[in-house]
Amino acid sequence: AAPCKLPASRAVPYGNMAAALVQYVVLRGDLARPPRSWPLGAVVAQGCHAALAAVHGYREHPDTGAYLELGAAMRTVAPDENSLLDLAESLKEKGIEHRLWMENPEGIPTCLALRPYPKNQVQQHLRKFKLLK
Repeated sequence: AAPCKLPASRAVPYGNMAAALVQYVVLRGDLARPPRSWPLGAVVAQGCHAALAAVHGYREHPDTGAYLELGAAMRTVAPDENSLLDLAESLKEKGIEHRLWMENPEGIPTCLALRPYPKNQVQQHLRKFKLLK
């Protein structure tokens, strides 16, 4: 099947900056450890839900269109619940657009995803978290 292309009006050219577009997805690493002990696939599924929710919620933003056109790299980091909630609050205060994903019906905050951003605009807010291994 041919790849789906976004309308040209939504895919803004960024020149060299386009390669620097990223979407950070922040997963809670503590979900995979006792006492919860979720399978890694279940934790990763939460990240997928959050990433899609962020892309859908900000689908009209030019960075999102450019990111989808490029198939740019995704960064994934893994704090615990308190770190996740603190990060969500900090991002909100700084005007960084994101989606906090809640596993329902339990109401457990599991991850968050930023909309695609130029890396140099958001990296400093996520620098303290490690990549998921």
